[in-house]
Amino acid sequence: MPINDAAGRPTIIYTHTDEAPLLATYSLLPIVQAFAGMAGVQLETRDISVAARILAQFPERLKAHQQVPDALAELGHLAETPAANIIKLPNISASVPQLKAAIAELQAQGFDVPDYPESPSTGEEKEIRARFDRVKGSAVNPVLRQGNSDRRAPGAVKAYAKAHPHRMGAWSPESKTRVATMSGGDFFHNEKSVVLPADDSLTIRLRPAAGGDLVVLKEGVQVLAGEVVDGSFMSVKALRAFLAEQVATAKEEGILFSAHLKATMMKVSDPIIFGHVVEAFLPELFEQHGARLAAAGVSANDGLGALLAATEKLPDGAAVRDAVARGLAAGPALAMVNSDKGITNLHVPSDVIIDASMPAMIRSGGKMWGPDGAEHDTLAVIPDSSYAGVYAAAIEDCRRHGALDPATIGTVPNVGLMAKAAEEYGSHDKTFEIPVDGTVEVVDGSGEVLFSHDVETGDIWRACQTKDDAIRDWVSLAVRRARLSDTPAVFWLDAQRAHDANLLTKLEQYLPLEDTEGLEIHVMTPAEATAFSFARLRAGLDTISVTGNVLRDYNTDLFPILEVGTSAKMLSIVPLMKGGGLFETGAGGSAPKHVQQLVEENYLRWDSLGEFFALAASFEHLAQTTGNARAQLLADTLDRATGTFLDQDRSPGRRLGTIDNRGSHFYLALYWAQELAAQTQDAELAGTFGPLAATLAANETRVVEELIAVQGSPADIGGYYRPDPERTAAVMRPSATFNEALATL
Repeated sequence: MPINDAAGRPTIIYTHTDEAPLLATYSLLPIVQAFAGMAGVQLETRDISVAARILAQFPERLKAHQQVPDALAELGHLAETPAANIIKLPNISASVPQLKAAIAELQAQGFDVPDYPESPSTGEEKEIRARFDRVKGSAVNPVLRQGNSDRRAPGAVKAYAKAHPHRMGAWSPESKTRVATMSGGDFFHNEKSVVLPADDSLTIRLRPAAGGDLVVLKEGVQVLAGEVVDGSFMSVKALRAFLAEQVATAKEEGILFSAHLKATMMKVSDPIIFGHVVEAFLPELFEQHGARLAAAGVSANDGLGALLAATEKLPDGAAVRDAVARGLAAGPALAMVNSDKGITNLHVPSDVIIDASMPAMIRSGGKMWGPDGAEHDTLAVIPDSSYAGVYAAAIEDCRRHGALDPATIGTVPNVGLMAKAAEEYGSHDKTFEIPVDGTVEVVDGSGEVLFSHDVETGDIWRACQTKDDAIRDWVSLAVRRARLSDTPAVFWLDAQRAHDANLLTKLEQYLPLEDTEGLEIHVMTPAEATAFSFARLRAGLDTISVTGNVLRDYNTDLFPILEVGTSAKMLSIVPLMKGGGLFETGAGGSAPKHVQQLVEENYLRWDSLGEFFALAASFEHLAQTTGNARAQLLADTLDRATGTFLDQDRSPGRRLGTIDNRGSHFYLALYWAQELAAQTQDAELAGTFGPLAATLAANETRVVEELIAVQGSPADIGGYYRPDPERTAAVMRPSATFNEALATL
């Protein structure tokens, strides 16, 4: 049964997260709570922001009024029950620089949070580091995603994109843009995989080549019968040779150099790889100053921005800055995150996230911004070859056939294997930077070595787990989605990859158990599937991509950005395996820029369409699980209101003087109230919302004027990672007329 509040009303949990989605919540949630409350539905909040997650780790250091509950742990337990109905907004997957910034802000606000220990040596420091590691990276999604992903562009969004196609950059057949990836020594080529015959407890250990005691890297890794366990490593020697070659190639060809990683989700491996990219791009800097930088606690893993900031406190800081300047001048031109501010592709590991940066580059005709403020062809460096072929195939398709036309193309929804921290996104606690040459062994409970890798100092080794019941549910969900939408489904699996080979065996086992009569189901490598899907896109046809966890993440940005201009407008439903529902609201890649604009100009461009769609799906799920007819009315009327919202183009504008996020929420409230007033299934509810609909319509001009009047001046929200609730509410609800009307419900 669904959870209920103290008054017995069915309850939806709406998450407080970070950045622009959090700011938007201060405006949207009061509207939704007021409307839903009239239908007997309660919305409660749980704070899973990075700041709240940090504070929840150190209750003993905080005063009583400062302590916060561990809301993420609470929701994790809830997600394992049929009662779950959770709306999850995008949150920060904190890189180390972001984590440090959040810690500094909390300390400035009076919270006794310890500093982040870069190199913990004492027992206390190791314990503090372990607590922070529970916050770092993608700490939220693996806890809540106890089901597989069903993500697609809602029909209304797709129709709007076709009627109002977004700009696509022109592609030239002579474009030099391409993907560079490793041909050996990476995670793809080194992977080994086994299927466990029975429940067991595994140990990961390092046998030093020089002899001596075994080093236990991790013990007590619990596995279940039928589970797929993988291990692989990135050879640092092969990586550095590859990177040096790509720097030279970009220089020789006169194109931009850009690196594309996922330092947020792959929170252990990718920051290390990022650091190697920085060192490979500036070799003389680290040859001359590397030892002193390391002694001062400065790590290339944190990016060029952190390194330059640290030089202000170093005695030879000027010499280091000069070496950086010489290195940047000597190398190829770097792709830029912000040309005006001199922020390069290598400044911050979390600034260039592959699933956002690569689609944006493809949409822009294969170009990225250079130091000169102009767009140029780029060498897109993606070290690990596991998924690089997807982007290479997309680029090749656009080079041969030109840019996609959003007015005519089909769509590529996704069914993603992500339940129970599947695959690489659950590998963080089993990823290690190897301290000495030796052999990493994965050993079962009887002492048998399941597989091993010979490794060298500095190599990055990781293990991944994928539960058997998650795989079976994934196959079943793909078949259901193919049946419901009458659309071909393609499993993106490569038999040459060890992990995928085991998934293919399970697919052959579980697919015959499903009703596939009349369905079109394919299995292709990721590169082949990309080419196949692009060809169908151009023909106006739809194709379901059925992928693992990483490609779920990549594809649900790549195709939406090309199809509808953004991945923030997607319908993302996670049917939880225990019967509950998790409803996600889109991607937050642009959220930091939106916060900056709000603080500088009191204008928030964040588009809450993803929240609108998630809310409607959540209300519908509640209706189905409780029999609450009014919850279904909320869902139906919200869907129709969102359709009107799109038809009338009420999304935030792109410049001051137009409505922003707050204005878009007003129009949603207006259209939703009108739909509730006009419906005939529930006369009492219609009577409740009739006066509000009339008041909002009569005061439309005044409300819009009040919302626009505040634009153009700085806004004080009292913090970035933990903004002050009262100040933020005042900024995000500036229309007295609208607030008073809403209060009449």
